[in-house]
Amino acid sequence: MKKPESLPQSEEIVDASNLILGRMASYVAKKALEGNRIVVLNAERAVISGTKERVVARAKQKLKTRTLGNLEKSPTHPRKPDGYVRRVIRGMLPWKKPSGKQAFHRVKVYIGTPDEYRDRPGKTIEGAESSKLRVPYITVARLSEEIGGFVSE
Repeated sequence: MKKPESLPQSEEIVDASNLILGRMASYVAKKALEGNRIVVLNAERAVISGTKERVVARAKQKLKTRTLGNLEKSPTHPRKPDGYVRRVIRGMLPWKKPSGKQAFHRVKVYIGTPDEYRDRPGKTIEGAESSKLRVPYITVARLSEEIGGFVSE
């Protein structure tokens, strides 16, 4: 059975402030696969659970992954908060299928709030608030600073 050609194109704005990154990313990925355009604001304020040392060590380990034969073919790892969040969302999509690539192109991630979205309120995702966490956590902005990304505030 073929999928319908025209998918619903409603736009949804998600404010990532104080949201758990993985839960927020899975919500965004699911909505993008359904055909919605998703805009994620304040990506640098999303949180990752775990101690600072552990989260930073894992991120730095990923940065060491490369291809020794040809460095141009090595995987690129984002260091800025918006790129980091986009990469997490991409990991939750079926990237090797056309539907996953199309869904990924419907997702926009911003550091802070751009002028065109200032007057429109961002949605928070129920069940993804960082207030639920009983363990230490680190923000994406702090992680980005630790791995060498530049965060302009």
